Amino acid sequence: MSSRSADPLTLEVVELIGTVVARYHEEYEHAAAQHSLTGAQARVLNVLALEPMPMRRIARTLRCEPSNVTGIVDRLEARGLVERRPDPSDRRVKLAAPTDEGRATAGRLRDALDFAREPLAGLSVAERTLLRDLLRRMLGEPGA
Repeated sequence: MSSRSADPLTLEVVELIGTVVARYHEEYEHAAAQHSLTGAQARVLNVLALEPMPMRRIARTLRCEPSNVTGIVDRLEARGLVERRPDPSDRRVKLAAPTDEGRATAGRLRDALDFAREPLAGLSVAERTLLRDLLRRMLGEPGA
């Protein structure tokens, strides 16, 4: 077996992860469309609902180009879902922050994403914790 070929179990796991990702994106796009948003707009809005942040940090979080984020934030701002404000710790930096309507929309989006919620509810707390920890480890996140 060459070093590049994977065993059947690894191949099956990779296929299952791909299927989960595809279903998640499909549902995410559908939920976003229900609010007349693109998937990218919905992802930015959800990130900002956690905390206001500068464009570069949004881009790092979503692994995309800052110029793309600027356009997305412009469109969300035009719809009244996001606003730009000075960073209290560095007034030279602008933060993108959700408006009240933006937070409410982000909440409705999260509520609509039940693809994984039901299957995950069938797992015990210990199983969900193990799954979370394994996914973090796969991603190389600290504390994993």
